[in-house]
Amino acid sequence: MSKEIEFHFKSTQDSPGYLLGQVTMLWQRKLKKVLDPLDLTQTQFVLLAALGWLSKKNDTVTQVDIAIQSNADRMMVSKVLRTLQDKKFISRQEHQTDTRAKVIKLTSDGAEVLQKALTAVENADLDFFSGLGNSLSLFNQNMVSLIERNKDE
Repeated sequence: MSKEIEFHFKSTQDSPGYLLGQVTMLWQRKLKKVLDPLDLTQTQFVLLAALGWLSKKNDTVTQVDIAIQSNADRMMVSKVLRTLQDKKFISRQEHQTDTRAKVIKLTSDGAEVLQKALTAVENADLDFFSGLGNSLSLFNQNMVSLIERNKDE
């Protein structure tokens, strides 16, 4: 006879991890709908957005900078940046002082697709999270707190 499995949470509605997973899947599905027509995956968009953000303040953005900004694995960032380069959305050039590093820049096509993607994703976010109403700010604060608390694990 098998032993009965014990769950800490009495219901899926009580499990924050389960709920976060469900919300994440639904949100990713919504983003896929708006990014597919732009020939971007969500990961490609995140890295392009990180590059766009970092480029506002610095002319020499590296792959490592993008990985840190996006909390992403460096090897995965390298592979995705190669794909973005193949799509002609970014260029990779030698760093002037660090021979191991490449300077990553948006191309004009990359800047154009990023602007379209930003508008589409921001509108999708506003629509998706509109159900939170006045609680959106608190929700964002809680997510920032969770990120800060867990990002080094």
